[in-house]
Amino acid sequence: MTVLFRDRRAAGVLLAREVKALGLEDPVVLALPRGGVPLGFEVAKALGARLDILLVRKIGAPGNKEYGIGALVDGASPQVVIDELAARMAGADKAYIDHEIGRQLNEIERRRAAYRTGPPVSLKGRTVVVVDDGIATGGTVCAALKALAKVGPRGIVLAVPLAPPETLQSVRKLCDQVVCLASPDPFYSVGVHYGDFTQTQDAEVIALLEEARRWRQEGTHADNARGGGK
Repeated sequence: MTVLFRDRRAAGVLLAREVKALGLEDPVVLALPRGGVPLGFEVAKALGARLDILLVRKIGAPGNKEYGIGALVDGASPQVVIDELAARMAGADKAYIDHEIGRQLNEIERRRAAYRTGPPVSLKGRTVVVVDDGIATGGTVCAALKALAKVGPRGIVLAVPLAPPETLQSVRKLCDQVVCLASPDPFYSVGVHYGDFTQTQDAEVIALLEEARRWRQEGTHADNARGGGK
């Protein structure tokens, strides 16, 4: 297998260069935790943009939580994507789905508290850049893109270092632009193309989000100081 990226941060630097070249207006970067956060950090830094996480929780079928019938995607206005056919075949009625949505909302709030992110940023009218460390089947990313389209963003950009060709075809239909650095064929897994694909730990996610908040605040203070001196 060909190693394309030293590690996630190195992939993020390369990805950031390509995303910056798009000249996006008023972007916000949403990283899929945990693995997407080191890349999202580099993209947000290059754009001078707000960095947030995008939590996607699977809604499992009755009696088989691993069989997904939909997904809940967090945000200022959390969105639900349900596969109606799969839900009917699994015997998931409205009461069951509502209960699962409530349960997953609680889990999202618990994880946001653990990552110390604060409330999610409003995405309406903003250009949203969704970042992950790679895509295999695309199930999670597709659910995220479908949900984000419901909140009225100015545009949606998906930025990933690598993905299989067939998955790229699927995700292109769900966003305005796709930045993908490589599309190996045949595609075996995301991790084999990284020199270091060690699992991203919660502590690293927390540290990167805090650092991103810090330089955003420093940048805002500097802008205000320059404006006040005019």
